[in-house]
Amino acid sequence: MPYGPPPGIDTGVPHSARIWDYWLGGRENYPADREAGDAVLRVLPGIAASAKADRAFLGRAVRLLVGRGVRQFLDLGAGLPTVDNTHDVAQRVAPTARIVYVDNDPLVLTHARRLLRGTPEGACDYIEADIRDIGTVMEGASRTLDLERPVGLMLLGVLNHVLDDGEAEALVAELVARLAPGGFLVLSHTCDATTAELDGAAMRRAVAAVMERGGTPIRARSPGGIERFFTGTRLLEPGVVSCSRWRPEPPGRRDPEVPHFAGVGVVEP
Repeated sequence: MPYGPPPGIDTGVPHSARIWDYWLGGRENYPADREAGDAVLRVLPGIAASAKADRAFLGRAVRLLVGRGVRQFLDLGAGLPTVDNTHDVAQRVAPTARIVYVDNDPLVLTHARRLLRGTPEGACDYIEADIRDIGTVMEGASRTLDLERPVGLMLLGVLNHVLDDGEAEALVAELVARLAPGGFLVLSHTCDATTAELDGAAMRRAVAAVMERGGTPIRARSPGGIERFFTGTRLLEPGVVSCSRWRPEPPGRRDPEVPHFAGVGVVEP
């Protein structure tokens, strides 16, 4: 069971972060979240595997960036803390890494302040802000990060909630423009692709199942729509693909596709 919600939080309405936590096997969720999560599972049985694949992608991407010398990360729309958060992965390899998380959800903030602890050599901070308020985000991040040096910008499963394509693309473009050369964009997004392994219609039904219960609106996008977010960066191989197939470990492993696609782009001089 969860520790208990902050005052004023309505646990009778499903919440995307808590549903995600439920699919990951966490305990920071309530009956409304589990009911919505189960409704999605009935039409999209692979969504729990998708949540786990997205978390594994985070780990592989962060390790890649650390291996390329990145020691600073800005994680926007961080969601509920669980195992192998950005700072866990980065500081395991590079204890001096500095990480700033950003979210505007009071439930997330309460748990983050209690659970997110970095290494003594590095830093781990949390900012309460809407990711669309870029000025506030960057000003807060600058207290912990040197924005003149490369930063790994993490946007995992957050742009799903920016429903307008133009607004979402403009948001990412402005954030990327603030990154120093050598910085990276790490992004994952709910995908409505129809392939041999994925049913786009099932994804649309799954989104409707959450929204009909009052949950946070979600927008699934096509692989091409997700790829457009990387404008202004050089997209690394293998491009925008299912999270489960982005540089799998060990190399050559081929897990089934999941309805979350991801990619990593580098900001070049």
